[in-house]
Amino acid sequence: MIALNAAAESTHHLQPLISDLGLILMTAGIAVLLFKKMKQPLVLGYLIAGFLAGNHFDFFPSITDMKSVEVWAEIGVIFLLFSLGLEFSFKKLMKVGGTSSITAITQIMFMTLIGYCVGQWMGWGKMDSIFLGATLSISSTTIIIRAFDELGVKGKKFVGIVFGALIVEDIVAILMLVLLSTIAVSDQVSGGELIQSVLKLVFFLIIWFLGGIFIIPTIFKKAKHLMTDEMLLIISLALCLMMVIFAANVGFSPALGAFIMGSIIAETTMAEKIEHLIQPVKDLFGAVFFVSVGMLINPGTLVTYALPVALITLITIFGKAFSSSIGALISGQPLKQSVQTGMSLAQIGEFSFIIATLGMTLKVTSDFLYPIIVAVSAVTTFTTPFLIKYSETFAQFLESKMPKKWVKNINRYSVNAQAIKSVSTWQIVLRSSITQIILHTIIIAAIILLSSRFVAPLVADTRFGNTLAALLTLVIIAPFLWALSLRRVKVEEVEILWEERKYRGALLMLILIRMSLGLFFVGFLLNIFFSPLVAFVALIIAIAAYQIFPKKLNEQYHRIENHFLKNLNDRENKKIDRRYANLMPWDGHMSFFEIKKESNLVGKTLQELKIREQLGINIAYIKRGEVTIPIPTKNERLFPGDEICVIGTDAQIVEFTKFLTQNETEAPGKVEETNIVLRQLEVSQEEFIQKSIGQFRTKTDGMVVGIERNGNRILNPESSLILEKNDILWVVGDKKKMNALLAAK
Repeated sequence: MIALNAAAESTHHLQPLISDLGLILMTAGIAVLLFKKMKQPLVLGYLIAGFLAGNHFDFFPSITDMKSVEVWAEIGVIFLLFSLGLEFSFKKLMKVGGTSSITAITQIMFMTLIGYCVGQWMGWGKMDSIFLGATLSISSTTIIIRAFDELGVKGKKFVGIVFGALIVEDIVAILMLVLLSTIAVSDQVSGGELIQSVLKLVFFLIIWFLGGIFIIPTIFKKAKHLMTDEMLLIISLALCLMMVIFAANVGFSPALGAFIMGSIIAETTMAEKIEHLIQPVKDLFGAVFFVSVGMLINPGTLVTYALPVALITLITIFGKAFSSSIGALISGQPLKQSVQTGMSLAQIGEFSFIIATLGMTLKVTSDFLYPIIVAVSAVTTFTTPFLIKYSETFAQFLESKMPKKWVKNINRYSVNAQAIKSVSTWQIVLRSSITQIILHTIIIAAIILLSSRFVAPLVADTRFGNTLAALLTLVIIAPFLWALSLRRVKVEEVEILWEERKYRGALLMLILIRMSLGLFFVGFLLNIFFSPLVAFVALIIAIAAYQIFPKKLNEQYHRIENHFLKNLNDRENKKIDRRYANLMPWDGHMSFFEIKKESNLVGKTLQELKIREQLGINIAYIKRGEVTIPIPTKNERLFPGDEICVIGTDAQIVEFTKFLTQNETEAPGKVEETNIVLRQLEVSQEEFIQKSIGQFRTKTDGMVVGIERNGNRILNPESSLILEKNDILWVVGDKKKMNALLAAK
């Protein structure tokens, strides 16, 4: 009887959670079908579906427990941020140029200030105004990518600036989540607290990133032979949730932890596979999150605040377009690209929802702010494609109406700004030294703090425990102490500067700072475990030991550094080696497409399609199920589900994509690794000299897609062309055979 009562009670508690999840997924499914049919953004469909399924409409099924919806929304945010992190990569941030950074930062600062001022002007509270400014400052990656795909503008120059700006905005949005949490908890804007929060965030970001890159890719590589798809998915989600716990324990939002772990995994060789496996989870919980967001919208609030919605929408569109354009102009871009960039970034989206959700969760913002942000996002979602489409026309109109002197000055400034690319030798040395100091200071400080927190209490009451703990910690930090205080950086540049007397004082000061920091950390560590007098004696001994064993410390540090760099660059090296090998003279590269069953190409031979003759495209291989057909002949036919790898330039790939689209084909999300590679070979073996390309192919099973001869370049050479000594060939073929050819040279 007791068991039955317990089961009934469990069912009672479980039922609202399950029924509400079922309602959320049902409304999400209907939204997907309708908005896919209408060719509108799915995010907007989820919001409207949630809006209709909320408690504010009696003629639709409604949720029974708002708490359960909030739980599902929180889980949705975690997995949404994890998937965004997988697409982010800190290395992308490092490669973002000054143009994108200046554009993004200018726009963020302008919109944050404008949003705050508008909130204050409308009589809103301080926290509502702050959160309004933050939500208006971040553009929507999802909406922009979809609009670019639909309009076919991905090859244009301004698109690269926009993507770079979005990368910067992603990391700023994460920073905002931390800062807004700090402001919300303290209920005041304190400069000291904000600086402390920023430093704390930077500290943990660097530690998590360095530690994650050092450990996680190593685990994946060691256990690669054990990693089934199921295990890889489980381990990835486990790592995500583990970082969520770490982030929460040190006072950050769970979303930050999920984003950081995603960005760490993004640097591993398993990133593409994990991204593919996590896609259904992302889609599921993304739908849950956005539908939950829609459920929290009160239609009565929207009616009451219709005027603020209209005003904020106009400010978002015009303010973001203006500030982003100004930022791009300041960075040295021409007027046309600047206007196109600005009009592309004129909307808000997923990160704005997350920031608004944070304010609501912390109960520091009013109930009306959240639905207003969602309404503004919905309107700007519709306007974005039109703004992008007509941005070039508007730029031309603006240029024709502006004073000729202004246009001339903008063009002159753009040319001059883009010409300034040189960096002085002193800047190179200073940048490297500061980077070295910051990274090693954070690593050493983290190790010492961990030791003082977890090791020191354990050995506090033992006789020789302090000595052993201090010695162990000192051994661990020894390589980093050596690198901080004694490692030479930019040796050639330093020697050049040393020849100029005016730089000697500055160089000596850098050396003194580094050595002083090293001594400080050794003293700080010893002082934790010993009395000041004993610590001083131990410090002298430690300094002597560092002088005696510099070679060993050097070797140990470089072993650690090389392991880290190998993990960091493995994914990029694998791409270069396998998928993205470039035909450098022609900007050629491999791209992958899938033949749909409805395609008009199905059943036709390559000779009938004349793809190479018409478009200049070469087919490297065809993957049919588990079978790969390398270097297919002209008589090979295409079948439904075939995955084809083609080689061509950017322009050729664009034309080929149009050709496929006209014949109802689509590009796949991911392609499995194959043994077909693109290699550069030099004709030096006697057996190939004075032989035709056709004979070369027969002997090597390799397809020659390009030749460089005496500085002249020939793309798609005829099979009858005779090879000459020192010809440079670009050949697609079996990886083992290509490696054998290279080894035989």
